[in-house]
Amino acid sequence: MRIGVYPGSFDPVTNGHLDILERASKLFDQIIVAVIHNPQKKGFFSIEERVELLQKVTRHNPRVLVDSFTGLLMDYVVKQKAQAIVRGLRAVSDFDYEMQMALMNNKLCPSVETIFIVSSPQYIYISSTKIKEVAMLGGCIDGLVPPYVEHKLLEKIQVRKGTD
Repeated sequence: MRIGVYPGSFDPVTNGHLDILERASKLFDQIIVAVIHNPQKKGFFSIEERVELLQKVTRHNPRVLVDSFTGLLMDYVVKQKAQAIVRGLRAVSDFDYEMQMALMNNKLCPSVETIFIVSSPQYIYISSTKIKEVAMLGGCIDGLVPPYVEHKLLEKIQVRKGTD
């Protein structure tokens, strides 16, 4: 079985993430969306909420499994018996960072490949950070995230505004 791991923070998952995921799922028998838990970073959504959002918006694709992990990515990839890591590229600046990570991962485990998938043009400018900023300032994020994610994001913003 060919297994790929698509790691990220997905805070929140965007249509750009889902575009990369859909395209990657055609290359593997199973693609694991692995939500990274970094204890040093406080996410907008909790790890559990991100996993739930991803499960909801990917449930139509039987090749997709959603999981979370802490620690070294390569340890997780080896544990899952995956052959590849999938990474999305939006711009040249992404490539520089991702290339460095791919080379380090190759040093840690030469048998695991990193596969880069270039973002579709309509998603090149999308990032989770920008989406959160626009939503918190009352801007329109329609079409940038799935409707369910948009609803949950706006709901969470309202709750946070109510507690400020």
